[in-house]
Amino acid sequence: MSPVVSILISLATLIIGALLGFTYRKNVSEAKIGRSEEYAKELLEDATRKAEEKKKETILAAKEEVLRLKTDLDKEIHDRRAEQQRNERRVAQREETLDKKLDNLEKREERMNQKSEEIQLRLNEATELRDKQAGELERVAGITADEATQIIISRVQKEAYHDAAATVREIEQKAKDEGDKKARNIIALAIQRCASDHVAETTVSVINLQNDDMKGRIIGREGRNIRALEAATGVDLIIDDTPEAIIVSAFDPIRREIAKIAIEKLLADGRIHPARIEEMVDKAKKEVDNQIKEAGEQAIFETGQHSLHPELVRLLGRLKYRTSYGQNVLKHSIEVSHLAGLMASELEADVQLAKRAGLLHDIGKAVDHDQEGTHVSLGGELARKYRENPGVVHAILAHHNDVEPQTVEAVLVQAADAISAARPGARRESLENYIKRLTKLEEIANSFTGVEKCFAIQSGREVRIMVKPEDINDEGAKVMAKEIAKRIEKEMEYPGQIRVNVIRETRSVEYAK
Repeated sequence: MSPVVSILISLATLIIGALLGFTYRKNVSEAKIGRSEEYAKELLEDATRKAEEKKKETILAAKEEVLRLKTDLDKEIHDRRAEQQRNERRVAQREETLDKKLDNLEKREERMNQKSEEIQLRLNEATELRDKQAGELERVAGITADEATQIIISRVQKEAYHDAAATVREIEQKAKDEGDKKARNIIALAIQRCASDHVAETTVSVINLQNDDMKGRIIGREGRNIRALEAATGVDLIIDDTPEAIIVSAFDPIRREIAKIAIEKLLADGRIHPARIEEMVDKAKKEVDNQIKEAGEQAIFETGQHSLHPELVRLLGRLKYRTSYGQNVLKHSIEVSHLAGLMASELEADVQLAKRAGLLHDIGKAVDHDQEGTHVSLGGELARKYRENPGVVHAILAHHNDVEPQTVEAVLVQAADAISAARPGARRESLENYIKRLTKLEEIANSFTGVEKCFAIQSGREVRIMVKPEDINDEGAKVMAKEIAKRIEKEMEYPGQIRVNVIRETRSVEYAK
């Protein structure tokens, strides 16, 4: 067989195979397409059926909801109609009630008008009768009605004035008694709750020595040691025949304290010469400065007054070395702070303001040796300078009546200051000043006309004056007591207060024969 024939046979075989494969695939594809169309048709019919069922269910549910809403609405309308009918019935009942009341009021008004007419008739009759009686009374008494009225009014006025005066005196006396009692209770309670230690301090310091030989060492060769001490400290050293003791005297208590500490350190060290003296004086100054600072901080802690300016704290500490009539000024200030605070709490005033003003009221005494002016004015300037509360500044300026007290706290600081100073044992004075004060008291009292005798008693805290009853009446005795008190305040200086007691005695003497 030739190759050409073989190739043709192969091609024919391939063509026939391809035609057969195509025919088979076409038949298979058409069968699959038919089955898919049937399946899709079935799905469409099923979806349509389900949609119809869902539609029917939704319509049924909507109808049920509409029916329910309609039922609720009908019920609500029915309730509202019932409520409206009840309201209409109530309104009708009220209208009926108001009509009845209106009828009753009209009837009462008619009766009132009738009674008013009757009353007016009787009033006219009574007026005519009164005029007749008044005319008859005027004829019988011989005076007119106006004159009788004036007589009665004047008599009633006199009685009313007398009763009013008696009532006023009674009220004043009662108020005074109650006020004195209340004041005594407040002051007593404040003093009872304030327990402070007090010691009388002098203006000189005594240093004890181990033996009298130390006096020579303190004096030094040709007095150089004592001169160095006095120059460095500014004090006077008194070395006399007093056994085993020397006296440090100075106007400034801080200098005296520095000198005392320096001398005690020198005595303990044993080396006493000018160079060592200067060294010990410097150490003593630093030690005293620390003591001043600690004393000020302790005073603040005791009174609970924080946030003070550091300079005010230092000045408070300086008061530890300041005395007034033998009373330590720092302890006095702390006591005044406590007393003022306690009284302020009893009177429901500002406790913290009263305590702060009481603590700072004598702050001017820390600088009155170095600056001109009274301790009151200096204290006010210091408080104002370091931005203290205006109420505190006012209380400081008013505690000795340099300005008129305008606040309760200022008055309480005054009272606390007087209590602390006048308490027995708090202050003392020299015998010479004591005698001068008693003499001055009696001189002032004897200078008034009508005084028969006078006595200064209770250590000069009271002056008792006997007056001549024929020259001075009761009112004059009161006036004299006030005038004597003013003279004492103006011409004398004294701690605390002085009581002026004017006594007038009336005697009636008869003889039996």
